[in-house]
Amino acid sequence: MITILIRYQGKNGNARRFMQEMLASGLVEQIRSETGNLGYDYYLPIDDEETILLVDSWVDQAALDHHHQLPLMQEIAKLREKYDLHMKVEKLAPANGEGDEQYIRR
Repeated sequence: MITILIRYQGKNGNARRFMQEMLASGLVEQIRSETGNLGYDYYLPIDDEETILLVDSWVDQAALDHHHQLPLMQEIAKLREKYDLHMKVEKLAPANGEGDEQYIRR
């Protein structure tokens, strides 16, 4: 599994407007229905109204690479430009539980 965290940052509420347009346009549902997508969800930080967090998860790198080749990526890029958003991206490795199991409540 591959999880990507993308922090979109803007000004004057543009990050939230971007998120709303992604949802209203149907792009989010298209991505969620792609083969290999495990989740595509936005979150709003409590203390930062100019940032949104996208948690984007895929079964493997091949599924993510296929997603990046689709025409909808150009639509997303246009929306990022429209709302003048800047991004910080992190790629997460799955937790293997070594040493962490005692902290995880199942």
